[in-house]
Amino acid sequence: MGKVILFAEYEELKNEIAKLRTEISMLVVEKDELVFVKCKNIEMTYMLALGSLEYQAFQLERNVLRLKRKTELIQAKLNRQEKADIEEIEERLQMEFAEYQRMLDEKIDSMNAALERSRATVLSEEETKELKKLYRQIVKALHPDLHKTQSEAEKRLLFNAMLAYESGDLHGMRIIWEMIGGAVREDDEISGLEQMKNEKKRLRDILNVLKERIAEIKTKYPYTLKEYIKDEETIEKHRLKLTQRISELQEAVEVYQNKIEEMLR
Repeated sequence: MGKVILFAEYEELKNEIAKLRTEISMLVVEKDELVFVKCKNIEMTYMLALGSLEYQAFQLERNVLRLKRKTELIQAKLNRQEKADIEEIEERLQMEFAEYQRMLDEKIDSMNAALERSRATVLSEEETKELKKLYRQIVKALHPDLHKTQSEAEKRLLFNAMLAYESGDLHGMRIIWEMIGGAVREDDEISGLEQMKNEKKRLRDILNVLKERIAEIKTKYPYTLKEYIKDEETIEKHRLKLTQRISELQEAVEVYQNKIEEMLR
């Protein structure tokens, strides 16, 4: 009678572990879908609508602050009755505003990424479903959270599958699926009830971490713009606000430039 109970418990644990592995593979795909597809599409839409104006406004804000700081440095020289060495001042400004330049470069990179993504080939609904299905099967077959023993070649193959999913490369995904034999790899052998219980706990912990990660992504940029980009009226209001801000900043730049010219006469 005891052996029957143990066998029943073993089979129940085995089924629960199999179910957890399937859930994990689905959540990995859900997370990657958020990171590599949905969030990037949201950011692309936002950047194409407002990115160029935001970049222009940020650049002008940097210019205003730089010119303001330049007037301060020139005035400090004049107060000491010293000649303002513009080359020296420019070198100092270059150092002080290096972080602003880095941020400007990041904004350019974001816009380039949005433009490149907007030109990418769009998969049909059926092709998208196939890409997602193949990726989930590959994740279940190769993901290190689901298989304790994994070669470097398998890790690299999974990484290439991730890149294929990110870029919507259905052809590449099909090739990877064919490489692993078109069948899900056998689960790692687990013997003994205690090992089964430990494995169940390990997988459940991974499952919870994935759920937390997915929830976290949905609370941050760019996912938080999801509803915002659907509202054309809100976007248009923001465009008008940015346009007005740009006009104000251009006037401020002109004011500081004129002031500097006067100081250097």
